[in-house]
Amino acid sequence: MARNKRTPNPALAGLLDQANLTRTQLAQRVNRLGVQAGLDLHYSQSTVSHWIAGARPKPEVRALIVEALSAQLGRPVTHAEAGLTPAPSVLGSEQADTVEELIDLGRADMDPSRRGVLATGLFSAALAVPGFSNPAYAQALDQPVSPGKRTIRVGASQVAAVRTMTERIADILDELGAGHARPMAAAFLVNTVGPWLRAQASEQVRLDMLAAASDLTYLTGWMAMYEKAHGLGQTYYVKALKLANEAQDHVTYCRTLRGMSLQASNLGYGRKSLELADSAAEAAPAAGPRLVAFLRGQQAHAASMVGDRDMAHSRLREAEAALSKADSRRDAIGGYDQTAWLFHLSHVLYEERDLPGSIKALQQSIKVQPKVEKQGRVHSYALLAQRQYGYGHLDASCDSWGRFLDEYEHVSSARGDDHFETMRTQLRRHVTARPVRELAGRAREVAALKN
Repeated sequence: MARNKRTPNPALAGLLDQANLTRTQLAQRVNRLGVQAGLDLHYSQSTVSHWIAGARPKPEVRALIVEALSAQLGRPVTHAEAGLTPAPSVLGSEQADTVEELIDLGRADMDPSRRGVLATGLFSAALAVPGFSNPAYAQALDQPVSPGKRTIRVGASQVAAVRTMTERIADILDELGAGHARPMAAAFLVNTVGPWLRAQASEQVRLDMLAAASDLTYLTGWMAMYEKAHGLGQTYYVKALKLANEAQDHVTYCRTLRGMSLQASNLGYGRKSLELADSAAEAAPAAGPRLVAFLRGQQAHAASMVGDRDMAHSRLREAEAALSKADSRRDAIGGYDQTAWLFHLSHVLYEERDLPGSIKALQQSIKVQPKVEKQGRVHSYALLAQRQYGYGHLDASCDSWGRFLDEYEHVSSARGDDHFETMRTQLRRHVTARPVRELAGRAREVAALKN
């Protein structure tokens, strides 16, 4: 009978080289960590050589190998990076190590050679959404053996740094587009937030760090969605939900659910969008007025997609009323203002086939939109141009496409790229019209700059 062929583990060998550890040294460190974990281990250089040759370490030993490498390198090393499969969680696979999963996801997103593969992942309308509960596995987060805990301690200043960086990335998103902002977010998640989530901290700081990380993960998922990497965006969203649950942060949890609703609506899943929007609203019973408006606006859009006109307009009125009670602060995450409300009104009217009303609302939305929100303006002008074209107003559509180009030139956005191709397709049908001829030259200039 033929023997089962072992698959060598070059990843583990590579990490040993990076860490400047011999195989004997790794074995010795795993043995010492085993004592902390209540295990009596007697590994040697030969054992490590067998691991590298393809032998699988015992499930309870894999975390020790990862910890030894993490401690030597001064950063979190994940099981996947070491070519190992995580041991099954004692609490079930649904409660696997969220932080480790997030680091692996972010590291893949940082790698240009893998980003294209990640982008091809499919959105699942049947995905089971992690619920909000008092996590029974919270105590497991303070395990004796956990990467980074012996070498790093974080406090309130590190939490503030994550929130500040999240705001800065959101600003870059607005001004330059998700194509520039998302790689920065992924790198910060992997290189800074991941180690801080593993660090020593007081209980309150630990919860605050989880909540801050959830916000950044939500923003990264939103950017992936906006770049049409819908499977990746959904994966980030699920990680954000899990982090918010571990942080016991209802606001961040419901905000992420609302983002998932927006993604579903973008893909045409009206019923799923409404389900997620309603779940988001239910998860935030003590929400402030701006968050209430943020949630009700999405509920209105989703309700219009399933043909519930009365509910859609009722939610719009509730959103408008809540917005009138909100302060003037501009939130980087979960912000909602008059621009957003009018944008939702335009969507609702468009679903109702009221094209003139939808166009008017969208024009009003753009009029009050902050100039700094270039990515948002790219999308809004493109939608306006398409709706004006659909209504038969070619001159007005060309004018809006021209304004689209003014913003698009400065923004890196896959959605913007799609709008640009839509514009070119529409223009080809009217090549002899004067406004089209004038716009075509400008379009060629922008295309040359983009290439």
